[in-house]
Amino acid sequence: MKIHQIAIFMENKPGHLMGICRTLAGAGVSITTLSLADTQQYGILRLITESWEKARAVLDKAGYVVNITEVLAVEVVDKPGGLLQVLEIIGGGDINIEYMYAFTFRHGEKAVMVFRFNDPDKAIALLSNAGVKVLDGVTLFNGMN
Repeated sequence: MKIHQIAIFMENKPGHLMGICRTLAGAGVSITTLSLADTQQYGILRLITESWEKARAVLDKAGYVVNITEVLAVEVVDKPGGLLQVLEIIGGGDINIEYMYAFTFRHGEKAVMVFRFNDPDKAIALLSNAGVKVLDGVTLFNGMN
C-alpha cells in the first residue's frame, strides 16, 4: 500500500524547477502531484509519478540529486472534519506525520492526501483498522483515468 515518491534536492534559483520538468517531459514522464518546499538557498521537490523508476533514471542521468521515499496515499472524506478524522486516528497511535500534501484529483467522492509517516506500516494498520482506505499504486493511478 506504500507508493514511491521522488525527492529532488535543488538549488533555489530561477530555472532550476523548469529544468527538472523539462527532463521529465522529454522522457514522457507525467507528474501526478508535487510539493515544493524551500529555504533561502535550497529546496526539496517531492513528486509522484506513475513511472517513478523511469523518472529516477532520467533525473539521475541528468545529474540531479534524487532520493526515493515511501509514502501513503490516503483517502480523506471531502467534507469539513474529514482530515481531522484521519489525524485523530494517527494521533491515537503515537505516529508522527513528517509532512503531507494533497493530490489535485479525487478518488471517487474522496480527496487523496499524501502522508510521510515515521512508521508507515503502523500507520497503514491503524488507518485500515479504522476503515480508512490507503491506496496502492495500481488503485491510485487507475482512479485517475
